[in-house]
Amino acid sequence: MSEAWSLHPQLDNDAVGIGDLPLSRLLLSKDANYPWLILVPRRAGAVEIIDLDSDDRASLMTEIGQVCEALKDVTGCDKLNVAALGNQVPQLHVHIIARRNGDAAWPRPVWGAAPALEYDAAELEAFMGAIRRRTGFG
Repeated sequence: MSEAWSLHPQLDNDAVGIGDLPLSRLLLSKDANYPWLILVPRRAGAVEIIDLDSDDRASLMTEIGQVCEALKDVTGCDKLNVAALGNQVPQLHVHIIARRNGDAAWPRPVWGAAPALEYDAAELEAFMGAIRRRTGFG
């Protein structure tokens, strides 16, 4: 029997669920400094992209493109940063971060650049709603 997939506790703590795409759970980082989405393939034990079979790799790339297009459309950002690092959370996940010239970390990486900023509840709901609509959740 294979192990069941579950979201890593750190991702669950640091992000809010937006919904499930065919392969991945889509999350929004709770750090309002940057519009920051995270895709987590729902495959137990996946740590690296190479842990996915070829069909799932193709699906992940499709979902990355879909989420990048949605985030760029919703935010009008200057640059998208896309990364699968996993140095602190071993579960395979892909960060998709909308960057703006002059944001809290520009032009450096976002990690550790500024203390996390909490979303206003209405702003959070509006942003999540826009991403859901743009990615086909409703």
